[in-house]
Amino acid sequence: MANGNDDRGFTQSPAELFDVSLVVNGVPRAARVPARRLLSDVLRHDLLLTGTHVGCEHGVCGACTVLVDGVAVRSCLMLAVTADGARVTTVEGLTRPDGTLSPVQQAFADCHGLQCGFCTPGFLTTITAALEENPQPSRAQAREIIGGNLCRCTGYQNIVKAVLRAAVLRAAVLRAAELRATEAGS
Repeated sequence: MANGNDDRGFTQSPAELFDVSLVVNGVPRAARVPARRLLSDVLRHDLLLTGTHVGCEHGVCGACTVLVDGVAVRSCLMLAVTADGARVTTVEGLTRPDGTLSPVQQAFADCHGLQCGFCTPGFLTTITAALEENPQPSRAQAREIIGGNLCRCTGYQNIVKAVLRAAVLRAAVLRAAELRATEAGS
């Protein structure tokens, strides 16, 4: 939104704009937005983080899913002003600090869990949050985890495999971190 104009060209008076401060992917960010601007629009248009995709704009498809304070949220349904002060993780923030893929991202690559990729960011963030709550899902639970996300390409079988693979990779990463911490404390 340049010079107080919204995406449709309507002028917003400064009194109708609100300052929103977020920590996005570990970086403090701020935007001045109209009260009705969606979090997905702030991420994509104001902060230029285009990995969050907008599909249905009704919260049905899951493509816009991001993590808000660790919880999977449909960013196309959340007003940006309600996220003020929150920690937001988008698909761009899932990689490790050294640039390597997260366990979920690596599992998608290993298991061919994507085709066109449009829905992938929503699946990645949804699965990341779900594995925090249930680190060892069964196949049925993996299906339930992804049940709120739509994919028109894959048929879901490889995504289910990716959920299960991600759980294994995540456990290995956690074990390695624990071992390093133990060795550092010795």
